[in-house]
Amino acid sequence: MATEKSSAPGGDPQPVPKEETNLANNNSQETELDEKKLKKFYIGSIDQGTTSTRFIIFDGTGTPVASHQIEFSQIYQQSGWHEHDPKEILESVEQCIEKATQAFKDQGHDISDIKAIGITNQRETTVVWDSETGEPLYNAIAWPDTRTKGLVRELKAREGADELHDLCGLPLSTYPSSVKLLWLLDQVDAVREAYDQARLSFGTIDTWLLYHLNGKERGIHVTDATNASRTMFMNLHKVEYDDKLLGFFGLDRNKIKLPKIVPSSCPDSFGAMGSGSLKGIRIAGCLGDQSAALVGQQGFTPGSAKNTYGTGCFLLYNVGEKPVISKHGLLATVAYDFGRGRKPVYALEGSIAVAGSGVKFLMNNLGFITHSHKISDLAATVEDNGGCVFVTAFSGLFAPYWIDDAKGTIFGITQHTERGHIARATLEATCFQTKAILDAMELDSGHKLTELAVDGGMSNSNLCMHTQANIIGIPVDRPAMRETTSLGAAIAAGFAVDIWEEFHELKEINQKDRKIFEPSISKEESAKMFKKWGRAVEMCRGWLSSDEQNGDVDF
Repeated sequence: MATEKSSAPGGDPQPVPKEETNLANNNSQETELDEKKLKKFYIGSIDQGTTSTRFIIFDGTGTPVASHQIEFSQIYQQSGWHEHDPKEILESVEQCIEKATQAFKDQGHDISDIKAIGITNQRETTVVWDSETGEPLYNAIAWPDTRTKGLVRELKAREGADELHDLCGLPLSTYPSSVKLLWLLDQVDAVREAYDQARLSFGTIDTWLLYHLNGKERGIHVTDATNASRTMFMNLHKVEYDDKLLGFFGLDRNKIKLPKIVPSSCPDSFGAMGSGSLKGIRIAGCLGDQSAALVGQQGFTPGSAKNTYGTGCFLLYNVGEKPVISKHGLLATVAYDFGRGRKPVYALEGSIAVAGSGVKFLMNNLGFITHSHKISDLAATVEDNGGCVFVTAFSGLFAPYWIDDAKGTIFGITQHTERGHIARATLEATCFQTKAILDAMELDSGHKLTELAVDGGMSNSNLCMHTQANIIGIPVDRPAMRETTSLGAAIAAGFAVDIWEEFHELKEINQKDRKIFEPSISKEESAKMFKKWGRAVEMCRGWLSSDEQNGDVDF
């Protein structure tokens, strides 16, 4: 079994390999025969993220065999605004599919061996288009966008606002799709006109892609339960749109086309590719990105959890077949719904707005590093943060704080502060917020997590993962193959077409050569660090007055 040998100055001891587990009641010969069979089946996975799109083709053992990735434009028209071009996103998906498929064919594989395609996508990002033409009516408003701060304050004062959380599991904030849609209806004439004329289509990125990948003439307008649960329009308990929720936001179902909510794994609901190299291949799975990562980490049992360190950072904790409405600042969401008579599975979620985007801020805005992966090398040039604490509240603070008026703030700078100290503080900011989320999850669930599975770009940093283990005081478990989000979408599609039929069949997928990061500081030292972080969070509140914040949302 491989063991990493790399070391970093100022870092903690390197991770140790996790012991491999064998399938219960299976001998090695039976496992080998299964692997030979599964390696003959392939599943494509569209992974449409916040900053890039990729298409990965996995074999039935969960091993990537071909892939292609494209970054697309980030549009920042004003401070706090974050948009994407829906057409560019669609084009990036189509190009990634063609490039990865060609690489697959170049290896000697046959397209007919690809049994299905899954989709996973950035959640909450909101797209509106003309139902008659299929043309977008505005840019997609991305999930970290905070232009709706003033609108959120108004909604919180509206009668019935205190009843929403128990119905949909989400607090009123700038995060969900609902407030983004209301802003579009209020500020963009073309959107309001389409609504008044009952030709407005609404969707998250999954719905937009499915509509066009099938061919808009087919009229496929669906979403899965994990994405629908991020809109504030879906009753979490019934897994269907709720008239009380829609009424609160002033929406008339007769004037807006909402996507049909279907299970995350289904052989028929998502249609099939309408053109290109994979024309005719079924799209059989769809999961919001964080749910897909939980599935990719095999988080199928209540009490299992994963943390994905992407543009933002998202921790999901499986709570089983009944939703748990948080009393401590977390979100309640659908973890996955694999249909076929199975009940939906729910999760508690903690969402951190800034993780990898904090590293990109140091690279693009401040010029600290030339490539994101060099952040660990810079952070390792110093032994600690030098007294610096960086509250990376570029979009306010998400769970469990929900402070919309926070701004990014660095505390503790002295004349001795170096770039390495700020780099460490940037990594630590995500780790501290993860600790806050885990504490809230323990209060909500009544159970303390014993180990945290991790994935995503920042998890590649040994230094960051050692820091995370130290701050949360439990082991951190990292897979060798970190494309767990894409893998989760492939698993959902594979279930729909019977590549796998039961969850236990996935026990061996992506389990080899995992690494465990053990805590190496005392609980007292960890608590002291976290206390200082909490003080910094309190001090970053209220940077803008109400009038100044309202000024941010002028159109």
